[in-house]
Amino acid sequence: MLRRYGLPGEPVACERVAQGLLNRGYRLTTTGGHWFLKHHLDGDSPAIARQHAATVRLGALALPVAPPLADTDGRTTVVLDGHCYALHPWVEGRHRYGSQLTGAGSARLGNLLGRVHTVLEQIMPPAAHVPRPASGPAGPAPAGKLRLPGQRRPTYPAGPPAQESAEPADTYALIDELLARVRRRRAPDSFDALAEHRLTERRALLRQHAHRRPDPGEAPRPGWVHGDFHPLNLIYRGTEPAAIVDWDRLGVQPRAEEAVRAAAIFFVRPRGTLDLAKVRAYARGYRAATGAGQDELAAAVHRVWWERLNDFWMLRWRYELHDGRADDQFPAAAALAVWWTTRYEDVRQAFTG
Repeated sequence: MLRRYGLPGEPVACERVAQGLLNRGYRLTTTGGHWFLKHHLDGDSPAIARQHAATVRLGALALPVAPPLADTDGRTTVVLDGHCYALHPWVEGRHRYGSQLTGAGSARLGNLLGRVHTVLEQIMPPAAHVPRPASGPAGPAPAGKLRLPGQRRPTYPAGPPAQESAEPADTYALIDELLARVRRRRAPDSFDALAEHRLTERRALLRQHAHRRPDPGEAPRPGWVHGDFHPLNLIYRGTEPAAIVDWDRLGVQPRAEEAVRAAAIFFVRPRGTLDLAKVRAYARGYRAATGAGQDELAAAVHRVWWERLNDFWMLRWRYELHDGRADDQFPAAAALAVWWTTRYEDVRQAFTG
């Protein structure tokens, strides 16, 4: 890699970065500096080239990104021994959650995501000419699909084909299947007990609200989005964002839905409630940057609420893929689906008021 990129100095270390579910990242250190080495598990593809080109153009327009470096042949990906890599500048900083942001910082966060959406609209092909992906669960796989870490994902021009909102009958079947898996555990632990409780609770809640399934025609207008905007993909230097990273899910989705999903991750509290004051500041910052109206945000809130009500990707990773890396996210996420249902109007008002 040093030879391919002409990096200065001699190699010192290549250390795995702990965070990340879809690809592998390493801090590459030489006597001349530090870099971030990304191992794309899906291999080289047009999607990676599109992501790289987008971040280069975003950086040229003063958005905080860390575009890939070109090797000595001018390529931003390198294939060695059948593995695909990209090299990025190392960005010093830290991740910040909503609890660490002030009201003003929350507004700047929403404004930043809004600027990303508006600039992507300027630099990417018209969204109307690109197949729309589903607005399904925001887990680390296309909606309704699971894959083992490292397993190839299907490739699409900008995401999986469009799908309607989750069908309650399918969710009931999934809940029954997951409950059966939980109850077959030979040595159940406290997580299994919580999973069983939440699955049973969610089934009852879904039966109560099944008539509120969103109509496909209610989806907010689509546009290019980051696709995975959350605290681990945003690096702060002090109180200001230094880099938005991990553009693997760049694609076309209803933009306002990404704004709502991101808020539900940034501003969720440990007990599964949202800090609505910060959500309100964030949403105002987003609307100021994009011009999104109240109706667009209200539709996004409804669709993402429904998505969360039908979403069990964390349990599917644990019980179907036997991968527990998302386990620590489940308690707050599961509680949020219930709390959001009971405080539906308050949440909608926070995004639209």
